[in-house]
Amino acid sequence: MDSWILNPNQIRRRNEWYRFITSGFLHADFGHLLFNMLAFYSFSQIVETIFVSVFGPTNGLLYFLLLYLGGIVVSDIPTYLRHRTDPDYRSLGASGGVASVVFAAILFNPTSKIGVFPLPPQLGIPGFIFGFLYLAYSYYMGRRRGDNINHDAHFYGALYGIVVTLILIPKAGVIFWDEISGFLN
Repeated sequence: MDSWILNPNQIRRRNEWYRFITSGFLHADFGHLLFNMLAFYSFSQIVETIFVSVFGPTNGLLYFLLLYLGGIVVSDIPTYLRHRTDPDYRSLGASGGVASVVFAAILFNPTSKIGVFPLPPQLGIPGFIFGFLYLAYSYYMGRRRGDNINHDAHFYGALYGIVVTLILIPKAGVIFWDEISGFLN
């Protein structure tokens, strides 16, 4: 755990850059792992299916891995910059990668309902509203700090997912806009 966890100070002092990826394979407890994997499973199928249909099986899977693993790494860069001189700061989990996949899925299907635990999806809220609330909450909590959750990883992982998806499939922006316009009218 200690040699893989995201420890910005150790990364800076010892050049242990591998921690940006290895920390994504560690979780605080079984509940943390279960929640991340449930969210990943719930949203990854649609994203992977679209990537494979657009880019083919090999490139689609490679781009999907870029989205997920890149989300883990990129989402921790602001954390690294903020805490690189703090010897006591630690962070772990795949939440940045999971958030990137969730937000890619929201781009492809923004009006699909998302169940907020314990509600089932049928009683949930449209994905684009969930996405906005998630970003606002993550941003606010990331500035507030103090609850041992790396909300910045959630926020920046979500933004990474949006940006990468729009770069890879620019039509996703049109789909997103058209679906929201139809929903609001």
